[in-house]
Amino acid sequence: MSFKLRDCTGQDPGISRPGISRRQFVQGLAAGGAVLGLGAWSRQSWALRSPGQIEVLAGTQFDLGIGETLVNYTGKVRPAITINGSLPGPLLRWREGTRVQLRVRNELPRGSIHGGATSIHWHGILLPSNMDGVPGLSFDGIERGESFLYEFDVRQGGTYWYHSHSGFQEQGGMYGPLIIDPIEPEPFAYDRDYVVFLSDWTDMDPARLLDRLKKSSEYDNYYKRTVGDFIRDARQDGLREALRDRGEWGRMRMTPTDLSDVNAHTYTFLINGVTSLGNWTGLFRPGEKIRLRLINGSAMTYFDLRIPGLKMTVVAVDGQYVHPLTVDEVRLAAAETYDVIVEPTGQDAFTIFAQDNARTGYVSGTLAVREGLRAPVPAVDPRPLLTMADMGHGDHGAHGGGHGDHGNHGAHGGHGSHAGHGGHAGHGGSGMQQHPASEHNNPLVDMQTMTPEPRLADPGIGLRDNGRHVATYAELKSLFPDPDGRQPGRTVELHLTGHMERFSWSFDGIRFNDAEPLRLNYGERMRIVLVNDTMMSHPIHLHGLWSDLEDEQGNFHLRKHTVDMPPGTRRSYRVRADALGRWAYHCHLFYHMESGMFREVRVEE
Repeated sequence: MSFKLRDCTGQDPGISRPGISRRQFVQGLAAGGAVLGLGAWSRQSWALRSPGQIEVLAGTQFDLGIGETLVNYTGKVRPAITINGSLPGPLLRWREGTRVQLRVRNELPRGSIHGGATSIHWHGILLPSNMDGVPGLSFDGIERGESFLYEFDVRQGGTYWYHSHSGFQEQGGMYGPLIIDPIEPEPFAYDRDYVVFLSDWTDMDPARLLDRLKKSSEYDNYYKRTVGDFIRDARQDGLREALRDRGEWGRMRMTPTDLSDVNAHTYTFLINGVTSLGNWTGLFRPGEKIRLRLINGSAMTYFDLRIPGLKMTVVAVDGQYVHPLTVDEVRLAAAETYDVIVEPTGQDAFTIFAQDNARTGYVSGTLAVREGLRAPVPAVDPRPLLTMADMGHGDHGAHGGGHGDHGNHGAHGGHGSHAGHGGHAGHGGSGMQQHPASEHNNPLVDMQTMTPEPRLADPGIGLRDNGRHVATYAELKSLFPDPDGRQPGRTVELHLTGHMERFSWSFDGIRFNDAEPLRLNYGERMRIVLVNDTMMSHPIHLHGLWSDLEDEQGNFHLRKHTVDMPPGTRRSYRVRADALGRWAYHCHLFYHMESGMFREVRVEE
């Protein structure tokens, strides 16, 4: 979205745009555009006038209508839930220091598969709890035919996004980008500015997809190891090692190929609401610096994004400035945002390539000097395999029986004081990770990590030693010192837990419906330690408060609103409880949240 422009139309007078014919529009639908009606294309946009150009609304007062729109991404017409008739919703542009009013109208038709009530959550935005948009915690939701006025002061700048927090609506298409222009000049320069909003679409009713996960959590895992794989491993590593490896995975009733619950076998991946065939395109002139605001607005997908032939300089993460870091690739956990600067030169087109972390598919777009150009699209990387070390079991460790054998796990130091909202556990004297008593003999817990580590310098499963420089949390450091300055007064440890076959997810083995709130004292500075006892990555989002990630020495390192937790990791962050009220705290993988990995946080005086 061009930096030069200030009005709602976003018209860039420096680039001419031919009109779009009805024939071109129909071709756009076949390529994966939304069935929006021809009138929707009369608006000007900051990139090409083609499918995937997001409407821009700027100012302090906004009217947003939540309705149902037919879309066609796969050759089948399906109903999506949309904001002002578009998917993604319009780009909202605010300014730090102003007060915004957003009137949201529920225009969903009766009988919609997306339900009756709706809501909007402003992800990563600091605001009063009654404006946070989580039905049941901060307000009642917006019933069909009714409106709700969100009103609050804008106290930050940067790249964010917004989405529904009602039912399955986020998976159904209800999300959009959000840019807040800061009061102070930004510490970097650029000539042109584009949003790259990544998401995952399914033709399935999202409620049916959850039912399928409950019945067969491995439905999308097409790549289970075969007899041929065992013979190859035995030749390479020896028969005894191959048998031991298969035995350990078998005892946990898990598979090292299970990197994502839902992937491209079910999903169609989108950039700004279009498929790869739609070829979202951002224009540039040689020599310009282009700011790309990368937003992972997906329900369940981790995206690894790169632009072959171009370096990317990361300048902000989750809306907060970082020391500039030049890399080849970034991994975006669900709900994370990265701002990067690129300087395209030497060729007329470059491919924006985002593959899922399970390597089942990708979505691509283009940076080009004129419309209609494409650059080569790279092949999807080889499929990675999880290891025992990835699970936090060291070099295969003495993992006591795995799935179902929680008595052996208990020998590693669980204790009762951790139950409920979690007292501090820490490591036992043997170096093994302790676990809360609520995990032991728990039918909702099928695995516990024994030797978790922060692994902040690890680029992640499938990205190690790939010949490209991948951004890591260790390298990304906030451009400012600890905004609070105090050492945490107390520590709370929470474990991310789950049962793969039952597709049940939780904190400390306690699902949301059975959990006590995590209580914070207003004004306190405290530390949260997360331990991932599962074999899946979890992006953990705390509403209303910043999560100040610590380095491995316990120092303030990186301010975020969503903290990625790979399997077998133990990471800590500081929280300043400076916002009274009831807040949501959950995994941002949509179906993990819906299946129980959700807590209420109460900040009380």
